[in-house]
Amino acid sequence: MALNRGHKLTIIAAILLVIDQVSKILVKTNMTIGESISVLGDWFQILFIENPGMAFGMEFGGSIGKYFLTILRIVLVIVMIIYLRKLLKKGSEVPMGVCVGIMMVMVGALGNILDCMFYGILFGESTMMQVAQFLPDGGGYAPFFLGKVVDMLYFPLIDTTWPEWVPFVGGDSLIFFRPIFNFADSCITVGALYLMIFQWKFFSEK
Repeated sequence: MALNRGHKLTIIAAILLVIDQVSKILVKTNMTIGESISVLGDWFQILFIENPGMAFGMEFGGSIGKYFLTILRIVLVIVMIIYLRKLLKKGSEVPMGVCVGIMMVMVGALGNILDCMFYGILFGESTMMQVAQFLPDGGGYAPFFLGKVVDMLYFPLIDTTWPEWVPFVGGDSLIFFRPIFNFADSCITVGALYLMIFQWKFFSEK
């Protein structure tokens, strides 16, 4: 039986979500905070950190901000699901690329939501000396909704110092690309950029 577009998107979304969660769980349960594994020399590393806030390690507003951001992500995912269902009902008049781009953003947001909602109650604390345990005897490291997002992808393509003659930053460290992120962040970024660059005509005609 041939799969329709909705079924294909569901399968792709499930695969992306599994990749995101498996990669995070493997890092969480096998590495300590700050531990790194070189993949392509110094240019690509698996570097384990956790952040309690937004994508790419940004933070916002402590515990209250954490609740707000998680709830906001949930609302956005629900809105995207509703919108995507409406697009799929229109059939071939909506480019498949539009649906894929929206799905990628949605999956990325959902992947980080799962971290925030469940990792705090499912895993022990990760430290620089200790690897986290799954379902530890003493309970998890944080209440429901206050788990930390696992980040690990690090691409310091340029690691040098600013020339001394550069105002204000001369002699300081220069690292590009500095943010450490995860697969879910990548899905959000790739999906959003794809929609803006290649599918902008679809949205501009609405």
